[in-house]
Amino acid sequence: MEASRPEPSDLIRSVSRAFRVLEAVGGAPGGLTVKQIARRCQLSLPTTYHLVRTLTYEGYLTRCNDGTYLVGLEVADRFRELAAAFRAPSSVEAELRRTTGETGYTHFLARFVEGRVAITAVTEGHRSPHLEDLIVGFDDGAHATALGKALLATLTPAERRRYLNEAGMRPFTPETITDPKELEYDITQRVVSGVYVERGQFRPGVACAATHVTRHLDPERRIVLACALPLEEFASRVVSLRLRLRSAASNLAAVLNDTNGTGDSAIDKPIRI
Repeated sequence: MEASRPEPSDLIRSVSRAFRVLEAVGGAPGGLTVKQIARRCQLSLPTTYHLVRTLTYEGYLTRCNDGTYLVGLEVADRFRELAAAFRAPSSVEAELRRTTGETGYTHFLARFVEGRVAITAVTEGHRSPHLEDLIVGFDDGAHATALGKALLATLTPAERRRYLNEAGMRPFTPETITDPKELEYDITQRVVSGVYVERGQFRPGVACAATHVTRHLDPERRIVLACALPLEEFASRVVSLRLRLRSAASNLAAVLNDTNGTGDSAIDKPIRI
């Protein structure tokens, strides 16, 4: 994986500032005033007014009666487009739904997107706790999720260090691993089994396991399958869960091969660990 991307020489500053405004407003559920946006984005007040008016006109911000601004409906439209762009072939989605239906547990597909671990598909099961953060496009907390650990395991140790230095290792719960050396040990201990787990590290009371569907030289063609379940059920079901997860991953890999129509599975191509 590459280190942080260099800034392009033809960067359009006004576009960058507009995205900073959107990120600031999106990170404030109660909304922000123009002055608050200016302070958080370190922009002048006149510049901020211009950006806010433009984003509001285009539908990316909406003005509340109290003068604060929230993200607008156009953001939701872009999210739907993002989900559509990530959408797996219908046969893969059907296989994912079948696996969820058989187990009752929520399953996820994830891969690297522009160098970040990102969820690309979710099928919710009635036996799993609802995880509102883990939706299509979620690209945070790789160190705290099983799917993140599975993808990080496909990197070299040096690549993992770079990823974690850039992404950070913030604690989601008291159980979150925030020491890079401890995470390195946790990942390498699970390479042989090929199943990566976390227990209460992303959300209290929730456990998750993940394994590889495809392993490819191209990072963005590496796919993992993960399953979430109540933490209290994990210990009694860990053996059967691993078997089911491996079986489901194998079935998904076969479906992907059929969909690609190539016969040369990405899972057959080695990667560096």
